[in-house]
Formats: sequence, C-alpha cells, structure tokens
Amino acid sequence: MKQISKYYMERTDILIVVIWGEIKSMSLHPKAIPPVPEETARVARAAFPKGNIHLQIRDTLGSIYVDEDFTNLFSVKGQPAQSPWRLALICVMQYMENLSDRQAADSVRGRIDWKYALSLPLEDSGLDFSALSEFRKRLVEGEAEELLLNRILEQLREKGLLKGHKRQRTDSTHILAAIRPLNRLETLGETFRAALNSLAVASPDWLVKRLKKDWFDCYGRRVENYRLPKLDSERENLGNKMGEDGFNLLKKIYAPNTPEWLHLIPAVENLRQVWVQQFYAPVDGKVQWRTPKDMPPSTIAIHSPYDVEAHYSSKRSVNWVGYKAHITEICDEDSPHFITHVQTTLSTVTDEAVVEPIHSSLSEKSLKPEEHLMDLGYVTAGHLVSSQENYGVELIGPVRNDPTRAC
Repeated sequence: MKQISKYYMERTDILIVVIWGEIKSMSLHPKAIPPVPEETARVARAAFPKGNIHLQIRDTLGSIYVDEDFTNLFSVKGQPAQSPWRLALICVMQYMENLSDRQAADSVRGRIDWKYALSLPLEDSGLDFSALSEFRKRLVEGEAEELLLNRILEQLREKGLLKGHKRQRTDSTHILAAIRPLNRLETLGETFRAALNSLAVASPDWLVKRLKKDWFDCYGRRVENYRLPKLDSERENLGNKMGEDGFNLLKKIYAPNTPEWLHLIPAVENLRQVWVQQFYAPVDGKVQWRTPKDMPPSTIAIHSPYDVEAHYSSKRSVNWVGYKAHITEICDEDSPHFITHVQTTLSTVTDEAVVEPIHSSLSEKSLKPEEHLMDLGYVTAGHLVSSQENYGVELIGPVRNDPTRAC
C-alpha cells in the first residue's frame, strides 16, 4: 500500500477512489465459535448416519481456527469482514476436494456436511466466491500462509493424533505459475501492453500526449499467437517494431522532464528489464534481437509481465515455468503420514538450499525427526554434518559423486 501511494500520490481524487476500492480495509471483531445449530446437526446426522470426512473433522478437531488467529491481517476500522475462521476452514475443505472458488461457495450454500463443519444454519445463503481469493491474498500479503497448516498440526498434537515423527521424508514438486505460456513475441507484446495499461491509470494525461496512433490497434487487446504472422520474416519485423515501440516509450519515461515516480511503476520496470533481456542496445535507432546464447539465465529471465518471479526450470523429465514446493511428511510405519512442513521457493532454487530452513522450521514446531530421508538433490557432505550437529537430525540419502579430477 505504501508503494501504491508513492506511485499515485500526485493523482486525482477519482484515481484515489479507484485505488481505495481495490485495497479497501476490512475490520475484524473476533467472535466466539458458535456451536453447530440443532437443526443442522439433526439433518446432517440423518443424511450421514455413519458420518463423513467433514463431520469427523468438526467432531474431532473442532473449528481448528479461531478469529483471533487472523487479527493481524485486518484493520480495526472499515467494512466488517467475513469470519476468518470460516474462510480458513472453507479453504482447507476446498483443497481436499479440489474445488474452484465458485464450487466451494456453492458447497457452503448447498451441502449439509459443509454447513455442519462451519456451524451454519440450514437457511444460510453462504458467501460470494470472491471472498475466498481475497482471504488468500490477505494471508499471502500478511505472510501468514503457514498458519493454516500449523494450526492443524497443533490440533492434531492436542488430540493425541500426532505422536510419532521419528522418521520424516522431504521431496519437491513443481508448481505451474498461473500464467499463460508465452513465446518471445507474445512476451514482448504483453509486457508493452501491460506498461501502457498501467500508465493509462497512473498518468493518463502524460500518456495521451505521447501515444503513437498505431499503438491502440497493435496493443489494445491481448497478444495471441494465433493472431501473429506465420512467416518467420514477418514475425521478425513485428518483433523489431515492438522493440522500437518499447525503446521509444522508455526514452520518454526516462526523459529529464518526466516525473520520476513513473519509473517506479512495476509494469514500467518490467518493460525496462524485458527489453534489456530481449534486445541489444539500439544502434543508429535500429533494434537487434539478442541471440539465444546472449539471453539471460533462467534465474532472472522474465517469462510473463504478470508474474515476474515465475521462472523456467527442469527436473528429470518435467519442464515448467513457475515455482517449486518442498513437502515434508511423517513416514513412520505406525503413524499416519501427516504433512509437517511445506516450503515454496523459486523454481530455480536448488533443493540443497532448503535443507537448513526446513530443519529450522521443524525444530520451531517441535516436529524435527530423528531420521530425515532426502533424495540426491538435497544431500551434501556439509548437510550430513551440520544437520547432526545443529539439530540432532540424521540425514539419510545418496550423496552426489565428486566431479573433480583425481590427481
């Protein structure tokens, strides 16, 4: 919010109202968890005489969350927020059944087992599906993502269900970014379009005076590959034109008489970085594409202006643009395989870089194992020693061969 204010503090009252509409504050006044309404309980028991997973969760673990868990994420003033304990539990049940936000909202509205778990009366009309994405965004911005898992682990421990965790294992999996795959031309077009759209909101008067006549026709709608030329020569010419348009706009943005705060707009900075990554510096006003060998490494290459942290990566036979999740679970033979820790990193972060943070987090939760099973990507000679010395954890897994030449 501070950055947004800095970008747009010079703008009109209308713009301030628009921005406030997007980041409006919500107030939270914690309330006690209500019991399951009698009629809801009666109908749920009749519909599920043997119970089901959602009834069992409520009967065994209770509500899991309370409003007080989320007080730091809300303001003391503003429009009253939905009960965050309910939103958190809905997100958990939504994940269990792999439902979209609309489907989850419909389940709250129409399923008796969900109403039972959420302490809702039968006539409750539910919530708008957008409340779920807003709540998740609030969790991410408040860096409280792990709270959902940690509260479940605490409840399992209190109920005596989380007993054995002597042996655990960790492995990573890929996470696809929520972006459309783009080729080089699409990346250029969408990056330039995103910059124009942001400038149109932030400083429309400045942009109108500097727009070229053909920019609206070229960049007024999303750049789709099927609309682009098919011949290589025509695609190259179009790429050169996009490059010239981008350098033209950047030259005007960084001109001495341009307000400096325009440089701080994220879409403008993305435009600058993408153009540096895709083109050589113009010579005599002519744009030249970078050759593949001069392209930046995947650790910094931008693949979409809408998620600049989503990088290309490859593991075994899987290639993707996105992130990487490292999942740790209990694997004792006499214990359920509860997940104890999840750590998300950039896709280009190596597995061995997360070993120490995982052990540190498990130690804070009092869940560190005696034996920790990891595959080749995690295990190094240094980790074999440091895990034992610093955390009392025996790291078990194959170690990579020494690639150096013998004397």
